[in-house]
Amino acid sequence: MKKRLDQLLVEKELFASRSKAQAAIMAGQVYVNGQKSDKAGKLFSADARIEIKGNLCPYVSRGGVKLERALDEFRVEVKDKICLDIGASTGGFTDCLLQRGAAKVYAIDVGYGQLAWKLRQEERVVVVEKTNVRHLVPENFYSRYSLPACRLPAGRQGKARPITHYPALAVVDVSFISLAKVLPAVYSLLADKAEIIALIKPQFEAKREQVGKGGIVRSEEIRSEVVEKVKTEAKAVGFKVKGLIQSPITGADGNVEFLLLLTKGDIISL
Repeated sequence: MKKRLDQLLVEKELFASRSKAQAAIMAGQVYVNGQKSDKAGKLFSADARIEIKGNLCPYVSRGGVKLERALDEFRVEVKDKICLDIGASTGGFTDCLLQRGAAKVYAIDVGYGQLAWKLRQEERVVVVEKTNVRHLVPENFYSRYSLPACRLPAGRQGKARPITHYPALAVVDVSFISLAKVLPAVYSLLADKAEIIALIKPQFEAKREQVGKGGIVRSEEIRSEVVEKVKTEAKAVGFKVKGLIQSPITGADGNVEFLLLLTKGDIISL
């Protein structure tokens, strides 16, 4: 009986999970009977000769590779920081943050049961599932997870003191929704001068008529328009745009993606 390629890879103990197997398949690292196979759902017999070529993804999903490049290019320091991972899914971004020394990562996602098992067992990870970040109220969210209240008591000068225990770094990878609808909530959840790395997925930012067959935005002009639109929306929220790079790998469907670096401004004195 023939089975899916990703299933065979797990059964042959070449990968710990189907998500990891799928990542390697999409990266072009899996060869079956001497031929590269880039379709996770393609059926093969159990006795098919399978080879893995190239360096395997060091994270639970390909997302970690994208974030790794952004952290390096933008020179963002992760060590000892409290972080938010918005749209955590399998946990590629979370895994990357942990490997960079994050003190704590809040892995937030609207879905359930997607986060990799090894990350669920990690004491530095706070799993927040079935949660839409747009509905989070900072005071309620952080009190629930044992962080200080939103605003610290005023100092001797009567001015608000910086919030030092709120996350200093957020990473965002959301699907089927525009970043414009998520960034205001992210802004409210972060500390003063926090940094944000957001993955721009053109197919979810462009107009419906601008997205081609298979959900792919092929026009470089449209991709540029989308990037500028996201920048403008981020500035309107209060973020400062600090950097932009193209993702080192495409999305799962083949879309060219971008990583945007934002910073949150100072807290306004009372």
